[in-house]
Amino acid sequence: MDIRGCYQCWKWQVVCSFLLCSWGWVSGQLRYSIVEESDPGTLVGNVAQDLGIKRAEISQRRIYLRSEKYQKYFSVNQANGGLAVKDRIDRESLCGSSPRCLLQLEVVAENPVELHSLEIEILDINDNSPTFSSDDRIIEITELVASPGVQFDLEVAKDLDVGVNGVSQYILNTSPYFSLSVKSRKDGTLIPQLILEKVLDREEKQEYNLILTAIDGGEPARSGTCRITVVVLDINDNPPVFSQSVYKVSIRENLPLKTVILTLNATDQDDGANREIQFSFDGHTFESAREIFCLNEQTGEIYITGLVDYEEQTFYELSIKAEDNGFPKLKGNCIVQVEIEDMNDNYPEISFTSMTNNIPENAPSGDILGFIIVKDEDSGKNGEIKLNISANVPFKIKHMKNRYILVTDGNLDREETSQYTIELIASDLGSPPLYSKTSVTLSVSDINDNAPVFTQSTYNAFIKENSDPGTLLCTVSATDLDEGVNSDLVYSIVESQIHGSSVSSFAYIHSSDGNIYAQRSFDYEQIQVLQITIKVEDSGSPQLSSTVPVFIFILDTNDNAPALLYPEHSEDLIVQERIPKTTSAGYLVTKLSAVDLDSGHNAWLVFNLIDPINYSWFQVSKHTGEVRTLRGLQETENMEQQLVISITDQGIPPLSTTVTVLVTIVDEVIVERPKSGEFLTNSKPPSDMTLYLIISLVAISLVSLVTFVILLVRCLRKDRYDYSSSCCFLGEYNSKPCTDQYQPALYLNTDGTLKYMEVRMVPPGSQGQSYQTHLPPVQQHQDFNIVQPMNFPQLKDIFQETSSEVLNESNNVSSKI
Repeated sequence: MDIRGCYQCWKWQVVCSFLLCSWGWVSGQLRYSIVEESDPGTLVGNVAQDLGIKRAEISQRRIYLRSEKYQKYFSVNQANGGLAVKDRIDRESLCGSSPRCLLQLEVVAENPVELHSLEIEILDINDNSPTFSSDDRIIEITELVASPGVQFDLEVAKDLDVGVNGVSQYILNTSPYFSLSVKSRKDGTLIPQLILEKVLDREEKQEYNLILTAIDGGEPARSGTCRITVVVLDINDNPPVFSQSVYKVSIRENLPLKTVILTLNATDQDDGANREIQFSFDGHTFESAREIFCLNEQTGEIYITGLVDYEEQTFYELSIKAEDNGFPKLKGNCIVQVEIEDMNDNYPEISFTSMTNNIPENAPSGDILGFIIVKDEDSGKNGEIKLNISANVPFKIKHMKNRYILVTDGNLDREETSQYTIELIASDLGSPPLYSKTSVTLSVSDINDNAPVFTQSTYNAFIKENSDPGTLLCTVSATDLDEGVNSDLVYSIVESQIHGSSVSSFAYIHSSDGNIYAQRSFDYEQIQVLQITIKVEDSGSPQLSSTVPVFIFILDTNDNAPALLYPEHSEDLIVQERIPKTTSAGYLVTKLSAVDLDSGHNAWLVFNLIDPINYSWFQVSKHTGEVRTLRGLQETENMEQQLVISITDQGIPPLSTTVTVLVTIVDEVIVERPKSGEFLTNSKPPSDMTLYLIISLVAISLVSLVTFVILLVRCLRKDRYDYSSSCCFLGEYNSKPCTDQYQPALYLNTDGTLKYMEVRMVPPGSQGQSYQTHLPPVQQHQDFNIVQPMNFPQLKDIFQETSSEVLNESNNVSSKI
């Protein structure tokens, strides 16, 4: 297929891919089933075939499974798309006793991306036997009481298998006194029950041993057994009796833990186990009482296990039952009433409510400052309180109904004392009395006589370009020595114009916390530094304020992809080049020149040949973009070669541009130099970037020429080797005193998107650099050449030559573009 055919196929593939991406992901449903415990490698199904993927496309589509829980059990063969078992599958551990065990997975196919639901049913095998939770079961039956036909529930056997592999029947060994009844619930579960066939006589036989067998329906069948022991008991017909029906106990609060407050006594007229008694709280005893009191089941002792607090509860009622160990169990009941006596165990509590946060220093005597509430949780004398105030303070307390008030008692002078700490002392009348103290701090109000001061003289903020509006830039902070409302600060931005726009359209400051936020997304290529002025005002009367400058530095991000400048290319970034058949190794096919509007690492470009294996006789210089041959042309080579070259910057993440170079091998390459008229007629209008480059080169050349002429005239006037005039000239320009000798030097600045030359004044010890720039003929495509630096005495001799070459360079660039 020729190069045009390949290009047409490639173009249709791009269109199809775009349509598929615009439609979204494709989803479907696959269902398979597999028996549990299948060996690893067992084939479940062919995913690729069921999805309609051709065998030749399987490796390209990269089919794989995705599931957090079940992915480890299965794998997809990348060669044929077969779905196989990867690890041992135990249905019972995955799904338990659920009737159906369905594992939900997802099948992902790439190029294009398709997402399909995969449902795999795990089929059960009979690999588990029925089991009972206990191998032994004891059933107690009282003699002469249980009549024939009485049923006793037996334990249901459990089988991890489901369906037909579950429990299907129960068998009981033969006995004249017992038989087995099996009932089936609605869900199919079998419930075994033991049925009494004859009245039991303990004197005839005290114990019966039975075997219950559970059998499943699998092939082969599995079974499990449980031993059932029937014990014949004596008749229990006397309940326990307490010595009192109601017990009354009075205790003090705060008794130590484990203190016994009462020992209960109960008797039973029966013999043996029927007269053994256990004590416990019955259901009428509240949970709060159970947390405070505990009952010994054997001895009947009631003791304290929690904090007994009169202020929390003054009375508890405990309902006690005494239960014997007979069958059926008989019980007796009694009530224990516990009364709590108060002790002086609570300190007085003082609560102060202030009428004002600050006291005016001219407040009159007797002015109310706040209310004092004093209380004691104790009762009687233990709850009566006396309140005193610390001495030598211009305040006093007065009693008013059930509270106290704090009032001024003298003149206040802020210049003498700006803050008072008052100590309030409360004591109860208990024995012994309990005391409590609290401190009240009162401040004398101030006037607004201090302006806010920023913590820094300047603030610097850094933000990446293209950051979202609302991004926090920095936080300014100020302090005010005043108090209260006089120290409440409000931040704002001083209104100004930046590039013709209001400063409020660039930044916003939170008035209370000083946080400065971006109002827009910044572009480093348009603006690098912003300066705004922040103002802070207090809330006093009159208001005082101060300002601080804030510098906002815009940081460059990699948001511009490289753009191809040379050679001329089509809209699809396709470059056409011709080389002769006689090409040898190292032949320059073309040279790509590109530019990145970003700066720093984001603008460093690297050229790479995509798929270098298929085009092994070409290479691309990473840093210069030169495309050269690695060897001579062979007879078997195609006459047309398509090279795909990636131009990538060094940003994070890197951005790239792909250029397609169509190389045509011809017998001879004829360099056609169009006439000026034809060139102007056929040439395309230059891009804005080309226009800017031409204007910049011409302007810089003219400025450099004029600057050198002025400097040389002034220097040659005084002395050939006296450069003070040049230094002073430069010093005047910078508005700084001239103290050192300087000499001019020519530098080539390569930062940014435009390359330009500039003249700098440097000390005599350093060397300026003179650069010769030119563009070679079209066939060579070489960069600017850099000549070694020269000293200043040589600069004069080569000045005229350098200037003319710079001007020629501008003309060459414009004509070449």
